[in-house]
Amino acid sequence: MLSIFDHGAFAPCPAPFNFTAHVLSQADVDPDKIALAVLSPAGSERWSYGRLKAAVLGTGTGLLQKGFKPGDILLMRLGNTVEFPLAYLGAIAVGLVPVPTSSMLTAAEVRKMVAQLSPAGILFDKDVACPDDTGLPMVETAELIAMRDLPPADYDMGDPNRLAYIIYTSGTSGIPRAVMHAHRAIWARQMMHSGWYGLTREDRLLHAGAFNWTFTLGTGLMDPWSVGATALIPAEGVPIDSLPLLLKRHDATIFAAAPGVYRKFLGSHETLDLPKLRHGLAAGEKLSDTIRQHWTDATGGKLIFEAYGMSECSTFISASPDHPAEPGTLGRPQQGRKVAIVGEEGPVECGKDGTIAVHKSDMGLMLGYYGEPEDTASKFQGDWFLTGDHASMSENGDISFHGRVDDMMNAGGYRVSPLEVEATLLPHPLIREVGVTDIQIKEDASIIAAFYTSDVDIPEADLKAYAAERLARYKQPRAWVRLDAMPTNPNGKLSRKALKPLFPRG
Repeated sequence: MLSIFDHGAFAPCPAPFNFTAHVLSQADVDPDKIALAVLSPAGSERWSYGRLKAAVLGTGTGLLQKGFKPGDILLMRLGNTVEFPLAYLGAIAVGLVPVPTSSMLTAAEVRKMVAQLSPAGILFDKDVACPDDTGLPMVETAELIAMRDLPPADYDMGDPNRLAYIIYTSGTSGIPRAVMHAHRAIWARQMMHSGWYGLTREDRLLHAGAFNWTFTLGTGLMDPWSVGATALIPAEGVPIDSLPLLLKRHDATIFAAAPGVYRKFLGSHETLDLPKLRHGLAAGEKLSDTIRQHWTDATGGKLIFEAYGMSECSTFISASPDHPAEPGTLGRPQQGRKVAIVGEEGPVECGKDGTIAVHKSDMGLMLGYYGEPEDTASKFQGDWFLTGDHASMSENGDISFHGRVDDMMNAGGYRVSPLEVEATLLPHPLIREVGVTDIQIKEDASIIAAFYTSDVDIPEADLKAYAAERLARYKQPRAWVRLDAMPTNPNGKLSRKALKPLFPRG
């Protein structure tokens, strides 16, 4: 049996179509319902669906009045405030193409984006790094706030396959790529509602991320709004250890966060009294069994449902309340997806290692990399888009993740997943964080090195003994390096490539 999951296609996207019109459709059903609450320990700022729609479409009017035209690209350099999603949806509503970016990027990094995209303008907050000599029109935060009260714009309806927005991904090469997505991408996200979230209009979903993170934009805002639920977002500056209080005080039913957030606040809370919470959601990086079990113990049995995805296709493999993951797996492709595990000759037999691939017909799949048609084509093998991640599929469709192709280590001729080694070492009682990679020590030899953070020095002999008890010899680190902090990318994920230069030589 081949490793192909195909249980039928999802309902086709209607035409004409507009991304924002779909997201805000519930505003016409229940305009007085709370769509968004921005939370702090002192209180909350609340937005009804009616107010949200008016502000979004007023922003659309303002952007058109500034002279921007449908099809124009707008680079977003805004902070962690509600202006971010309002501007994002307002631009898409009137046919503009926003490019949301992390506020942590430097001006030099943004300059490269400007050179690549040639945007028509920049939506700009003075506290966010941005080159000031681009010659482009700059729309500042104060102007965006004033636009909220303008008359509502009409939706720019059209082909659901036309370009709606662009997001940046780090790429397997380490060079950021501009990923183009169509208006239909929001329609495809409905497969996540039952296949991952268990989301209904009665839910109150608290996402721990910032407004200007694409994980928050999708899971924390767009998806709850498209079903008429309430989105809960911590205000800028709210500490992670305040999240349990906010979850309980605001009756959150679903909590979404990256695994690192779970780890941090579980570190200071042995028990969590969250009677209204049904479950948690995790994505962005592999969720360790240690965090998963700690959460379940602390909450009295509540589960975390993990999802796998990427900038090019969002999340498409997941566990859910209806289909919890089998032990050791991510879950399975969501209903309506067509996913395979492929090798050099195409889909492999069930149980065999290969590359996770998404069929080109998936409505959530990107249009391509901006200005890079050859790179786009190189990601396909026939009808399959190759993710660059290794996994295997059971006959039931459950996916066991083995790691990224470019992260897989070679030690003495054996291929080893860093995720397996890290998950084994992390439960060590003195290790706080750990990352492993292979280090070339001479031209024809590599070793596995473990980099870790801890509050105290740990004798290397103790670390070696701990690993020897839990890992086959060829999987055991041969070198151990204590760091003050683990290197991460702008989204807070561990950067294994950045570990290599930290290895002491000589």
